[in-house]
Amino acid sequence: MLRRTLLLLLLAGLCTQPIRAEEAKPARELSVFAAASLTEAFKEIGQQFEEKHPNTTVAYNFGASNQLRFQIEQGAKADVFASANTKEMDALTKSDAVSKESVQIFARNRLVVLYPKENPGKITALEDLAKPGLKLVIAHKAVPVGNYTLQMLDKMSADTKYGETFKEKVLKNVVSEEENVKSVVAKARLGQADAGIAYVSDVGSAAKDVGTLEIPDAFNPIATYPIAPLKKASQPELAKEFVDCVLSPVGQDIIQKHGFIPANDKKKE
Repeated sequence: MLRRTLLLLLLAGLCTQPIRAEEAKPARELSVFAAASLTEAFKEIGQQFEEKHPNTTVAYNFGASNQLRFQIEQGAKADVFASANTKEMDALTKSDAVSKESVQIFARNRLVVLYPKENPGKITALEDLAKPGLKLVIAHKAVPVGNYTLQMLDKMSADTKYGETFKEKVLKNVVSEEENVKSVVAKARLGQADAGIAYVSDVGSAAKDVGTLEIPDAFNPIATYPIAPLKKASQPELAKEFVDCVLSPVGQDIIQKHGFIPANDKKKE
């Protein structure tokens, strides 16, 4: 009887011992799949979210929206998806991975021409993108920013100022088609190309290394960013709260700070 009592006391002591710091783990992890252009903005939003949700970690998977959508379709575990276009989100609603009613637009974006600070291609106007021998880097057409780039060139080619062969001439200068916008920016920053076409939101993190050339509204397609929780989210309530955080005044201020057009700004649509 005495031995049994001692054993019970020993077990009780083990159960009440404090967990060592190195053994402690976050109680919850939220998996967010987000377009590469959202990297800086979402990391800051994530910090705000974690502060208000103790014992919660936001784990990000940043990449091209089309690749993220494919990963989700192949069974990758995600709680939230934020895309740089509506096409990929629409595909997930059609496959029933996302509820159409849960999709919300949280930001918009615009294109800009980036070039190394030294400006080796001597770019001073958009017409220079068609100069023979210019080394241009863009994203692949399957990537949202790459598709927006082609839309821009189509609009410019329809304008008599540039001429109907403008798009063809520009595409002849393409030396690399990247898998995401961050790779386009990196090559421009490192001087591996004379110019690149990226989002305005990418200028902030690269400002000290690149110059920019604005693209007029008439030619600049507006990138639309939808966000939604996944139907099979392992943390459904937390996923909804994260979406709400992105759409909150604090989240929208962060979005705007990083160069995006916030969801409630109708002036630049």
